[in-house]
Amino acid sequence: MIKQLLSYLTLYNISLWVLAAFLIYAGYAHFKNPKFFLKIVPPYVPAHQLMVDLSGIAEILCGVGLLIPATRPYAAWASIALFVAVFPANLYMATSEKFASVSATFRWLRLPLQGVLIWWVYQYR
Repeated sequence: MIKQLLSYLTLYNISLWVLAAFLIYAGYAHFKNPKFFLKIVPPYVPAHQLMVDLSGIAEILCGVGLLIPATRPYAAWASIALFVAVFPANLYMATSEKFASVSATFRWLRLPLQGVLIWWVYQYR
């Protein structure tokens, strides 16, 4: 039993669980703190509340889907699509004067983080 547990605790599996937990928590955060997410939706995107809710649900589903071997490849590709889809919100946050009170470092680091997340989840396709 210990041998099986240790063989499961590989970097691949630990990384998978961390990524899934990140996605699930991020999705949950859309409902716990919707004001933050509503503010970063670019003005040209319609139905801000609907977009925040849908992206939160999508993140939760992607995170759960990564944990299920049969759905993992689909969840990985869906996660990549989601990270690409929300990039404009991160770009808007980085460039808009509306967020001047938020650390510029935080705002600009969100942009390359999307690339890191895409690379990370790509490992599980």
